[in-house]
Amino acid sequence: MSGLFAHLEGRRAIIDRRAIAERLEALAAETRDSGKRRRALVGELRAALEEGRAEVARRLIAQPSSGRLAAQATAFLIDQIVRLSYDFTVDHLYPANNRSAGERITVIAVGGYGRAEMAPFSDVDIGFLTPFKQTSWTEQVIEAQLYTLWDLGLKVGHSSRSLDEMVRAAKDDLTITTALLEGRFVWGDRDLYDQAAARFDAEVVAGNARHFVAEKLAERDERHKRMGDSRYVVEPNVKEGKGGLRDLHTLFWIGKFIHRVRTVPELVDAGLLTAKELRQFSRAENFLLAVRCHLHILAGRAEDRLTFDFQREIAARMQFADRPGKSPVERFMQLYFLHAKSVGDLTGTFLAHLDEQMAARGRRFLPTIRRRPGKLNGFVLDRGRLALPSDDFFEADPVRLLEIFALADKYGLEIHPQAMRQARHDAKLIDGKIRRIARANELFLDVLTSPRDPETVLRWMNEAGVFGRFVPDFGRVVAQMQFDMYHHYTVDEHTIRAIGLLSDIEQNRLKEDHPLSTAIMDQIQSRRVIYVAVLLHDIAKGRGGDHSVLGAELALRVCPRLGLSEAETETVSWLVRYHLLMSATAFKRDLADFKTILDFAQVVQSPERLRLLLVLTVVDIRAVGPGVWNSWKRQLLTELYDAAEEVLRLGHKQRGREVRIASKKEEAQALLRMEGKDFEKLAKRLPESYWIAEPVEVIAANMLHIQQAGNAPLHIAAVPDDDRGATLVMVLAADHPGLFYRIAGGIHLAGGNIIDARIHTTRDGLALDNFLVQDPLGRPFAEAGQIVRLTRAIEDALANRQKLLPKLEARALPRTRAEAFRVAPNVFVDNKASNRFTVIEVNAQDRPALLNQLAYALFQSKVTVHSAHVATYGERAVDTFYVTDLIGDKIDGGARVKSLEKRLLEAAGSSSEDAVAA
Repeated sequence: MSGLFAHLEGRRAIIDRRAIAERLEALAAETRDSGKRRRALVGELRAALEEGRAEVARRLIAQPSSGRLAAQATAFLIDQIVRLSYDFTVDHLYPANNRSAGERITVIAVGGYGRAEMAPFSDVDIGFLTPFKQTSWTEQVIEAQLYTLWDLGLKVGHSSRSLDEMVRAAKDDLTITTALLEGRFVWGDRDLYDQAAARFDAEVVAGNARHFVAEKLAERDERHKRMGDSRYVVEPNVKEGKGGLRDLHTLFWIGKFIHRVRTVPELVDAGLLTAKELRQFSRAENFLLAVRCHLHILAGRAEDRLTFDFQREIAARMQFADRPGKSPVERFMQLYFLHAKSVGDLTGTFLAHLDEQMAARGRRFLPTIRRRPGKLNGFVLDRGRLALPSDDFFEADPVRLLEIFALADKYGLEIHPQAMRQARHDAKLIDGKIRRIARANELFLDVLTSPRDPETVLRWMNEAGVFGRFVPDFGRVVAQMQFDMYHHYTVDEHTIRAIGLLSDIEQNRLKEDHPLSTAIMDQIQSRRVIYVAVLLHDIAKGRGGDHSVLGAELALRVCPRLGLSEAETETVSWLVRYHLLMSATAFKRDLADFKTILDFAQVVQSPERLRLLLVLTVVDIRAVGPGVWNSWKRQLLTELYDAAEEVLRLGHKQRGREVRIASKKEEAQALLRMEGKDFEKLAKRLPESYWIAEPVEVIAANMLHIQQAGNAPLHIAAVPDDDRGATLVMVLAADHPGLFYRIAGGIHLAGGNIIDARIHTTRDGLALDNFLVQDPLGRPFAEAGQIVRLTRAIEDALANRQKLLPKLEARALPRTRAEAFRVAPNVFVDNKASNRFTVIEVNAQDRPALLNQLAYALFQSKVTVHSAHVATYGERAVDTFYVTDLIGDKIDGGARVKSLEKRLLEAAGSSSEDAVAA
């Protein structure tokens, strides 16, 4: 038995090759018909494969974290299937008594199969080698064996080559080189395998180490870019993602190519890993393999992306339990990300050892960033990188654990991986006493508020474990995921990215995206306040309770220690407490309602707080993940900022409001190049609230739309808006009850997803409704055919040409990932948020036609919708409606409110479109 499987217990319970071989011999003796023999072979092997997989699955349930054992058990199972198939093919399907020297075959396992690392549905990567060009007999044997494996339902990656062809292919193709590097003898002619291995070493590997290492590292970088260049993506790819199995494989391949080691432990003897790092490697590999095996079993196929719907199930299978403030799935994913971080740490130190071994004296083998040495306070430079003069340098003065990062930032230096390794080892020296030292806090604050590149250096500090030791509350959120579809990164990664974005805004690198925030950064009185607020805004997540309130209390403790004044501490605490206020107001409230602005301004109270809150809100949203920030959100936040700034500057006067309306009219007229008299005629038809609510570009589009409509009773237009990433759908129609829900239903039938809706009534009684609409992939409707379909669907819905209910019910619900989440519907009826309207906020699971269902429930309740605001946060939708009763009064009767809440809850909780009207 191969030493590879020596530690695998109960091998015959997985598959008993001897017993199956005896049964196959008996079956072969019963008939000389090769077709019957082959069918008998496939039948026996299929039963053995199913039983073997079931046994591996049972073992994984019994030991849910033993990934390596499960992976080896699967490889062992496939080995025996391949051997049985080969023997039966050679002995009973294509027997040859007098084989020539060229009629020899060796079967080798390559790639993951060669490593004996197989998840239940991994590809079977197999190679057939012959001494010379294939004969008819070798062709028949190889073809028969492949057909047997395919008939078993195995996904086989295969190659058939002579020894010369193998060498040529390996020299020409890095993928083939890597696969053969892990080649392992499975069955057939052993001498031929030994010949092949010797030729591969002598003709492919020898003298090519530098080229191979450079190619593999370039391949790794490209893979990281393709998968999302962060190991903290909340739906990671276990195999190909950053910090995943493939990163560990790359280290082993490089070590194997250079030193010809056969197993990972031999990397220690080669000087590329320490014994401690080997344990780290083994733990990470074992965990990641376990996750991948569970993933395959749950999916019933090869699947490597750890999506939300699988995360919860795997957490249960791996026996994670609840803890205060953290669900089992969040605890499971935190451990996942800690292992991914561990893989990143290993990569850094491994490459440092590699650099030492392969570089010429005084030069670096691997590329570097710029370096500009200065006064180093006892630290030294090692080939351009910040290094330690001795291993006990941190121990002599633990404050140096912070100083090394401050110096790296100040002089733009890389930190030597050996120094990073020592920092990781010595991070435990940072205790309460060190945290109270003023110099240590100054150094930390220097890095956090650096005018250079705080994001990179803070990430290094986090990788070394120094960040979490110096700010223990931050250490609690390291690798902590947020189990929802909105957040793309773990809490620590989100925070560090937000700090990087803040630095980019301050350095004018995002002026085009954020002109207002960029201008504001020059006016902010304390840079320290905004940087510390960004650091602390999510620091209390995962503790149970409101993280904003808990974080504000934490800030009162942390800020004085960092050296902030009493006033700065109070401001940071306020910002953490209210860091979600501005986005909630902008995205879920009607900014045309002056009371919205007054209530917001009353909480903010000062222009400086307003400036700080805007910048914090912008970086917080942008750091959530790609595609979350858009110009529609920028527009809403700018509107709220301008309106609140005006109130804080002028008090409750609305003179500024009138000035802004006049300014918008001027801009719209200039955009349209319209004569004054014509423009005024159109402008008079629109109420004051309209001019406040809509941006200039939409106003111009609406006025053109009104002009083109003439006296038509219904006019629909759709204009793609690339800036907002959506299509503006404008409907001008005679106002009547049910108009809003019918338009929403028509848009959904055309495949549209409404992201915002604003309902206006012109002074002459027409409804002017603006909808921002995206296609199912989150893009604008841009093609002429799509726009025609969209407008026709709205026309049909308004003309009642078709029943909406059956059509909506017939539409399948997409986005199955959202099914991993359950959002309990909630309805809030607020009569204090507006002087004129009742404000209704509905929280529900996002799904197609939700807005349509809610609008119909409001119609049934005899309520008039004046504006609607749709915000989505991953799987959660928050739809806000400003409504009155049919005579224009607020809805404030207790029984009426309860009835309205009940109807909306039914619509929000409906799993199908049964709440939608005909």
